[in-house]
Amino acid sequence: MIFAKIDFINLLPFYIYLKKNISSIQTKQIINYKKSYPSQINKQFKKRKIDGAFISSIISKNCKCLDAGIVAKKEVLSVLSIGNERYKKDFQSDTSNALAQILELHGEVLIGDKALYHYYNSNQNDFIDLAEYWHKKYNLPFVFARLCFNSHQKSLEKLSKKFVDAKVKIPYYILDQYSKRSGLTHQQIHFYLTKISYKITQKEKMALKKFFRLAKQKGL
Repeated sequence: MIFAKIDFINLLPFYIYLKKNISSIQTKQIINYKKSYPSQINKQFKKRKIDGAFISSIISKNCKCLDAGIVAKKEVLSVLSIGNERYKKDFQSDTSNALAQILELHGEVLIGDKALYHYYNSNQNDFIDLAEYWHKKYNLPFVFARLCFNSHQKSLEKLSKKFVDAKVKIPYYILDQYSKRSGLTHQQIHFYLTKISYKITQKEKMALKKFFRLAKQKGL
């Protein structure tokens, strides 16, 4: 199985769980090799170069997906709109760019670990948390990505069902690696991960339907 890895902190618990629960050394090596950012993985997935991945919600509409994803119940901390000048997209993200346009936010879209660093090191009046803004407007969570597949449905389905209910402990050495790479403290990373959930229930599906409808109205 070829599984692509979005190497952001928000999916760190999933990849720790995945590596502990797959026996194939080759698959583990492929996961490490297939690291990229969301918009690039979306392209590889559509070309069927990978079997499974977390795919941006805006792209996942017509994909085969499971009830697992990257969900923010309220604020997300790592998807921001910075400043109030002309809209500028983040080349790494499809969903966050679409969300900013749906919410009619000006400024630069910033995602991932770099956005998280900005969140912790800037005046909070200088940016808007897109998931928090969405929640205030529609009283719904926001689903940034869904676990989708081109093949190996049964394996991924079994894995994802167990993962969404699992409590994953991040080993200290891995936490330290991500801390040094991102410039964030261990405490900041732990706090951030409390804002992320992975189970897609009926409420998240309602949110997805609304997002798809609004995106269509905007021609996205």
